[in-house]
Amino acid sequence: MNTTNSCNAQIFAARIRPHRSLSQQNFRLLLIIFCGAAFFTTLPFLILGAWPVVGFMGLDVLLFWWAFRVNFRDARAYEDVSVTALELKLAKVSPGGERAEWCWNPIWVRLVREEDEDFGLTRVALVSRNREVEVAGFLGPAARAEFAGGLSRALAEAKRGPRYS
Repeated sequence: MNTTNSCNAQIFAARIRPHRSLSQQNFRLLLIIFCGAAFFTTLPFLILGAWPVVGFMGLDVLLFWWAFRVNFRDARAYEDVSVTALELKLAKVSPGGERAEWCWNPIWVRLVREEDEDFGLTRVALVSRNREVEVAGFLGPAARAEFAGGLSRALAEAKRGPRYS
């Protein structure tokens, strides 16, 4: 009888990424439209001799581009969550690539949910031995609730222990 497979079988796995509604290709299109609008807006000022306006509009375009670059850089962050019968692993990776990892026995982990009457599920955290780590902070309330439900079911299954056939 091989017990290793049933103990290490993955019950739940999820990679959580920040939502970005604008793709790189759509960003390029938006930037072209913004640059065109800035050009046609500053052209009359340039013709009238008010050339400093061109510099300020160029600064607007530069700040617009920079803000979206920062936004896309921040989208590189993610969280990995996996549950087996013997362990719960959480890895958080920052936009810069720094990785923080936690590993618990799922029997000793409690899932804490904070809900708001108006906004839904606002926070999900894993708690073990007075250590609390927030998870799924990237998600909106509906997606966070779906994630928490799946993780809660996985923790309940892990707490029942490994199944041997």
